[in-house]
Amino acid sequence: MAENEDGQEKTEEPTQKRLDDAREKGDIPRSKELATMALLLASIAAAVVFGAHMVTVLSGVIRYNYVLERASIFDVNLMMTHLGTSALEAFRGLLGFFAMVLLAALISPIALGGWNFSSKALAPKFNRMNPFSGIKRMFSMKSLVELLKALAKFGLVGTFGVLSLWKIHNDLLQLGTSDVVVAMGDAVELLMWIFLMMCIALVIIAAIDAPYQLYEYSKKLKMTLQEIKDEMKNSEGKPEVKGRIRQLQREIAQRSMMGDVPDADVVITNPTHYSVALKYDNDVREAPIIVAKGADFVALKIREIAKEHDVPLLASPALARAIYYSTEVGEEIPTGLYNAVAQVLAYVFQLKRAKSPSGAKPEKPRDADMEIPNELRRDE
Repeated sequence: MAENEDGQEKTEEPTQKRLDDAREKGDIPRSKELATMALLLASIAAAVVFGAHMVTVLSGVIRYNYVLERASIFDVNLMMTHLGTSALEAFRGLLGFFAMVLLAALISPIALGGWNFSSKALAPKFNRMNPFSGIKRMFSMKSLVELLKALAKFGLVGTFGVLSLWKIHNDLLQLGTSDVVVAMGDAVELLMWIFLMMCIALVIIAAIDAPYQLYEYSKKLKMTLQEIKDEMKNSEGKPEVKGRIRQLQREIAQRSMMGDVPDADVVITNPTHYSVALKYDNDVREAPIIVAKGADFVALKIREIAKEHDVPLLASPALARAIYYSTEVGEEIPTGLYNAVAQVLAYVFQLKRAKSPSGAKPEKPRDADMEIPNELRRDE
């Protein structure tokens, strides 16, 4: 099991942030064997597609160089022109093959890990110039594993190479006795056969190396529980800081809420544990809205502010609890509480008229007379 510098076991899968950081540094999974295999396969495919064309063009170049007029042989000035024409014609014949192989060379390295460009990966790492660190890497377990892998690859590829040459050695010997054009075609065919055999060896190696590289990459980026906790603290903030921020947000919201209590039409209380302040403006809203609510100390503060500004207080425990638990500040009351709240507002408006000399004091609505649906009712 992998361990970090503190001796803790790295048992957790890497987080997305750790993966992104590694990618930003240019640390992504790569398989050289997969890239080599793809390059060799592309070479075989290019030889199949452009082989006949290459033989035709190259045979023409050979004929052009060996069939010369006497005057051209003794004309020194024509030699460079002759060489340039031959090189240009040969390049034209091999252009398709080169283009296909170049495309494979560009695409194959990103088959595992995807495309990634990192300026940090280009920066010089002076710690790698330390000879003692280099010696330590040379005799590390990773170096031993790489040595064993190299020997295994050499043995496998060498075996396939020897078998391929043994199978076609008679054909190779016959090339020297064949016509030049025929020999070139046969040589391309034999070369494709050797490439194919070598590619089979590389397919086996790549099939083993690609999953191994992914495993090693994931193992290298594994994290301890403490590293995950530290990352969460750094990305989301320390719990005590977040708690303080939430406390300040609540205080700001309460101060804003308390500033709306003087404009309320009525404050309904529990009477001690809950307080909700309602306001109704039929020109703006179809239903009353809750402008402030609170429990315990906040409820007491709402009642104090209401008394200071002559906002009517009404003790209705069932209705106060129903509004407190079903409605947030700034929202309209639920339709199920319309009748109960209408009775309260009617009482408040009657109470305001009762302050005139001719007004009669209204009777307070009782909880028993208020219609509160069971789904909105909250018992003590």
